[in-house]
Amino acid sequence: MLAGCGPSGGPSDTGPTVQGAGTKAGMGTETEAGAGAEAGEGTEAGVGKGPGGGAGRSSGPSGPSGPSGPSGPNRPAPGRPPVVDHVPTRDKVVFLTYDDGAERDPRFIDLVRRRRLPVSMFLTDSVVGPGYGHFARLRSVGASLQNHTLDHPALRGLPYAGQRAEICGQQRKLTSRFGIRPHLFRPPYGTYDTTTLRAAADCGIKAVVLWRVTLEGDGTLTYTRGAHRLAPGDIISVPAGETPPLTLAERTTRLLRELEERGLKVGRLEDYVR
Repeated sequence: MLAGCGPSGGPSDTGPTVQGAGTKAGMGTETEAGAGAEAGEGTEAGVGKGPGGGAGRSSGPSGPSGPSGPSGPNRPAPGRPPVVDHVPTRDKVVFLTYDDGAERDPRFIDLVRRRRLPVSMFLTDSVVGPGYGHFARLRSVGASLQNHTLDHPALRGLPYAGQRAEICGQQRKLTSRFGIRPHLFRPPYGTYDTTTLRAAADCGIKAVVLWRVTLEGDGTLTYTRGAHRLAPGDIISVPAGETPPLTLAERTTRLLRELEERGLKVGRLEDYVR
């Protein structure tokens, strides 16, 4: 996926691996006690469904939504990236993912560095604007940078050329600025269709990442499906808010306290979804 568009011959012949039990967990929390209960529907990674995914740009009005409606397919067609909102694992980990790049809280960088948090930042070029230096600093303390399109459109229903331009264009931006090759992609608002999966594969994306849990601007958690409690393997979305009552560092700190109470740690998503 060098230069953002992956192999010129189209989708990869071999799909990515969603690890059943990854090998590394971050040091964001410090306890090893028992983990939360099951995430809800089954053990396969799939697309979130149910009531809204919470406030913020990335959740959209009714939570993640794929080609078959909110439930979506669990297994990709050959040559297409899987869509995941939860990682099947026995490890006592959850995954912190941050959207857009609108909030640039310097205290959040200090928190990531101090707690060694392996967070994933899904960046939109038109939102980040001149703020890429902030994310270079985040990357230097352990954050990973992933793809969230150039301009944050709702991709579902757009023609292939437009979807490919959005995804491949941001691949090129991130490669040019950071020399990295993102392999994870989050569609804006969690909406996508089969054309999105085709375009993502052609841009070198290995997995489309949605979420089961949203960390809201006031620090509360909402759920797109399943049990309304944190569970091992949950992917947590932290959407950018225009004027959230709590800063990004404050929301994350509150979440870390809850994880500690439940005996959960922060895992590196890229170690589990490949």
